[in-house]
Amino acid sequence: MATVHLRIGDLVWGKLGRYPPWPGKVVSPPKDLKKPRGKKCHFVKFFGTEDHAWIKVEQLKPYHPHKEEMIKINKGKRFQQAVDAVEDFLKKKEKQGGKEQSSEGKGDSKGKKTPTKPLKILEEDDEDLSALKDPSEKDLTDSEPSSVERLGGLGTTGPVSGFKWESSPVQDDPHFHHFLLSQTEKPASSMEPISKRLKIVEEDTRSPSIQAADSTAINGSITPTDKRIGFLGLGLMGSGIVSNLLKMGHVVTVWNRTVEKCDLFIQEGARLGRTPAEVVSMCDITFSCVSDPKAARDLVLGPSGVLQGIRPGKCYVEMSTVDPETITELSQVISSRGGRFLEAPVAGSQQVSNEGMLVILAAGDRTVYEDCSSCFQAMGKTSFFLGEVGNAARMMLILNMVQGSFMATIAEGLTLAQATGQSQHTFLDILSHGQMASTFVDQKCQNILQGNFKPDYYLKHIQKDLRLAISMGDTANHPTPMAAAANEVYKRAKALDQSDNDMSAVYRAYIH
Repeated sequence: MATVHLRIGDLVWGKLGRYPPWPGKVVSPPKDLKKPRGKKCHFVKFFGTEDHAWIKVEQLKPYHPHKEEMIKINKGKRFQQAVDAVEDFLKKKEKQGGKEQSSEGKGDSKGKKTPTKPLKILEEDDEDLSALKDPSEKDLTDSEPSSVERLGGLGTTGPVSGFKWESSPVQDDPHFHHFLLSQTEKPASSMEPISKRLKIVEEDTRSPSIQAADSTAINGSITPTDKRIGFLGLGLMGSGIVSNLLKMGHVVTVWNRTVEKCDLFIQEGARLGRTPAEVVSMCDITFSCVSDPKAARDLVLGPSGVLQGIRPGKCYVEMSTVDPETITELSQVISSRGGRFLEAPVAGSQQVSNEGMLVILAAGDRTVYEDCSSCFQAMGKTSFFLGEVGNAARMMLILNMVQGSFMATIAEGLTLAQATGQSQHTFLDILSHGQMASTFVDQKCQNILQGNFKPDYYLKHIQKDLRLAISMGDTANHPTPMAAAANEVYKRAKALDQSDNDMSAVYRAYIH
């Protein structure tokens, strides 16, 4: 077979060991990364992920001549996403007249930086490859990821890359990163990768920094904290969170108002706490995830509540979506007993919670945030530290306000399509190919078209969040007319007994 001569920038198919071929691009390696001795190879960046590796020349093929061949042998969803990313890259390149705006490994004029940490490259016969076979790993589909985007596995039939980032000796999850955001000023534009130990950068200018965690281990290889973890509330979100904490090796004590919900987790290795106070007294860090402000207050201040178990040094993490006033009150009473407080509401749904892919917004005691690192890695894909207590509650309400309003608008569009004689299925097809395409839109529209409103995020909870966001707007003397209109639609849906259905059941408010 004739030798294929490749240059920096060439698109290729790269093969590593027993993993299927994957689309990539030959790039310049970091300056401090030496080529393996005695081997003819190129440094390849794979599309759909941030994975890089030295690949032997005999394991590389030009992209275009072998495209159809490779597509036939791999039909996985993420593989197709990677191919789509290549095509998007080619379109962008064509628009730019065939010139790339920046070169790999050198950074660009806009301040993007390549990793300064050395890469550990695994060879095909490296025994560590066996640890990379988890097909559940997630990946990115953007062909030009930023410096803070997470690292990901490749392919649905098993990861293709077999590479690891080498940075900190701490075992971290490459699908997870932390963001530390000071709220004193607007976010700085530069984003620097750091290790999971979250070394805080205090800049002389007092400008805030956003930092992402660099990682050294694959999903499933999180090193759990040795601290004892408590969890209060096993609803749609809490159940998935606890399950993932247990899977990742954390020692967890659970409590739920309906004790029967604890049984499954006891079977999975959790311990049972008889009261919230007992859980807190037994554990170093206790998380709570309940339905609304009243439930959050009752859990802390009620009989045998959290406050009775708080002692100096005990950590309490409120994950419920509540208003800033409630968060401030809970922080004050916990701190008055010598406890350490963190708010950490989560963005996502039951499915996202089950998959361990929640987005965590945290604020309060930064040392508690750091102590919760392995827990956040187990339950989520990303965490943000937003500064002082109350900021996470505010941000979460804004996010849910936007999501709830958007869902109401989608439902309105579907019903208007039907009322004007247009196909709802065609409307969804068009929507899914446009700029608003997303998993959220697709799933919720499919729910509506199939009449399946099994709760993934309760309608009553999104209405509660809209109500709290509107109230927050009133406090700030800021208008929220879109949220107010959406809130009325959800209230109508609640009047039609849709409270305990999924938020997509807001559709029924338009057809009754």
